[in-house]
Amino acid sequence: MEKGGAVYIMTNRHHAVYYTGVTSNLFSRVQEHKDKVYPKSFTAKYNADKLVYFEPFHSIEEAIQREKQIKKYRREKKLALIKAMNPTWKDLYEEVAQW
Repeated sequence: MEKGGAVYIMTNRHHAVYYTGVTSNLFSRVQEHKDKVYPKSFTAKYNADKLVYFEPFHSIEEAIQREKQIKKYRREKKLALIKAMNPTWKDLYEEVAQW
């Protein structure tokens, strides 16, 4: 049985940095970023605790492939992805919490 997954992008309040990640449980993973569970991580160091983009997948393998693709994107292409899904740059955490 395949387990689903999601690719996501986190940023800080100034939208100065972007972190692309993959997970099998988006709600829990974003909560870990917000709580700075891993204090030496990139997201904790740069206060990237705002979920601005995500894509769900039927399998974690698909999500991993998409993560690798997005990580190769230049900043402009990542911005275009975010703006297409989330033009107001709101924190999508509450939306994910309702799944």
